[in-house]
Amino acid sequence: MANESLARVRYLTFDIFGTVMDLTGSLAPPSAEFLAAHGSEMTGEAFYAQWRARQRIEQYQDNLLMLGHSGYLETCRRAFVYTLKQNGVSYNDDDVREFMSVYRDLKPYDDAIRGLHSLAERYQLVALSNGEQWYLEELLSNNVPIEFAAIISVEQVGAFKPSPGIYRKAVQQLECEPGEIMMVAAHAFDILGAQTCGFKAAYVNRYGLPTEVWDYQPEIVVDDFLELADRLLS
Repeated sequence: MANESLARVRYLTFDIFGTVMDLTGSLAPPSAEFLAAHGSEMTGEAFYAQWRARQRIEQYQDNLLMLGHSGYLETCRRAFVYTLKQNGVSYNDDDVREFMSVYRDLKPYDDAIRGLHSLAERYQLVALSNGEQWYLEELLSNNVPIEFAAIISVEQVGAFKPSPGIYRKAVQQLECEPGEIMMVAAHAFDILGAQTCGFKAAYVNRYGLPTEVWDYQPEIVVDDFLELADRLLS
């Protein structure tokens, strides 16, 4: 094991969107098709980068306004519409409604599937995600050939990560201590939220981004799930 302080870890909780699922690879191509069909020359990759950044803002606003939890797919839709407007792309509601079906076809990273299979030999694998419960169960069942010990949605606490409620809900549902859980995420804010609740953390730095500028820092930083499995199982 990479670090003796990780010897107590029994559960690995995984962020799903952007950590296990390849959002850019799944959403940039259909975005390019939508843009071309609506008279825009913007690339799908450039559009998706703006869309993804806006979706994070939508989630934070959803938490802060406390008007009731909107759900992951709704914040994705709102961010998509905002980004269309930002770039002067014409659309109608039916166009957007039809386009949003792309979320049923998200594909996982190859390294994630291979790494999860290896990690399952030692750890209980848990999905801990911003997605709706029904959506996570459908998506993971259809698109990720891994058996998770539990699928825990932020719907259970009514707030998006990194609100502390979802991490505490995981502790409650798994009937363990925080130090027995390691959060695995490609988003530094998720790592920060988990660590402030007592979790250990592994940062899968897929995007070449720094960790948050706090005293809380992940125990492990890796490039992908294969490296993560090698570090945790060695």
